[in-house]
Parts: sequence; C-alpha cells; structure tokens
Amino acid sequence: MAKLIAYFSRADENYFGGALRYVDVGNTETAAKLLADITGADLFKIDPLQPYSKDYNECIKEAQEDQRRDARPELKEYPESVDKYDTIYLGYPNYWGTMPMQVFTFLEHFDLTGKTIKPFCTHEGSGMGRSESDIRRLCPGAKVEKGLAILGSAAAEAGSALKQWVEK
Repeated sequence: MAKLIAYFSRADENYFGGALRYVDVGNTETAAKLLADITGADLFKIDPLQPYSKDYNECIKEAQEDQRRDARPELKEYPESVDKYDTIYLGYPNYWGTMPMQVFTFLEHFDLTGKTIKPFCTHEGSGMGRSESDIRRLCPGAKVEKGLAILGSAAAEAGSALKQWVEK
C-alpha cells in the first residue's frame, strides 16, 4: 500500500539555536521533502486556514494560546481520503512538548484505525516531548511507532538519519 507524509511546517521568522532568522521553507517541510525522496511517499502539508504570525514572538504567543485553549484550528483542506495509505509519516515542530494544534485537528479528522503512524519532529533541544503519547491518545486504533526528533537548524542535513529511521 501507499505511504503518506502529512506535515505541519512554518516558514518566516524561526528560531535556530539561539538566534532568529527568516526562512522561505520551514524546518519540518525541509525534513518532509527529504523523507519523500527516501520513501517515495505522497506529501500533504497541514495548512491552517488562519496562519500564525510571520513574527516569531507573536507566533509563539498565538500557538501557546491555541494550546492553552486546546483549540482545533481549522485547516484549508484535507486529503480526500487516507484509505489507500497503510503508513502515515507525521511531521511537525515541537511546540511546548507536543505537536501544534493544527496537527491535532488533522489527526481527529480521520479514523486512523489499522494505520501505522511514524512521527517525526523538528526541535531546538526538546526532542519528541509527549507528542508520541498524544498521538496514541488521539488515534487509539493506530500503531504509533517510535518517532524521530530532528534538530531543526540541521534539518537540511537529516537525510541519513531519516534513511536509518525508515529502514528500522
């Protein structure tokens, strides 16, 4: 069966190992595209209807408020179906120990019973956090495998780590 890489990523002003800088492509999207090259999986970007601010500090305030409210931000679109996929690689940046709330919205939209979910996240020091357990809670009928945490500022060099992870 086919594989899907569903990911949330944010460009604009981002945090890189202690400094802020603007990027045209977010770290998680960079990793997702490398993963697509390795696996041949289809790509789907989890894109919120209302994007976060381009300013990093404003963005983190907005994202923290979404998390505090346990919000489910509306998405621009969804894949028509995930029925043809047996494996879903799920990518996201680590936001305060878990996934951005847009990823919660995506996961709750589908019945992922019987699917294998392989999470990967980008971060600047916090690893996977509790995201794997959150995915298990949101998708009780899915098999959630051990995730891969990628240092966001090194996402462009994560190809070999992604390849090793996929082959496990």
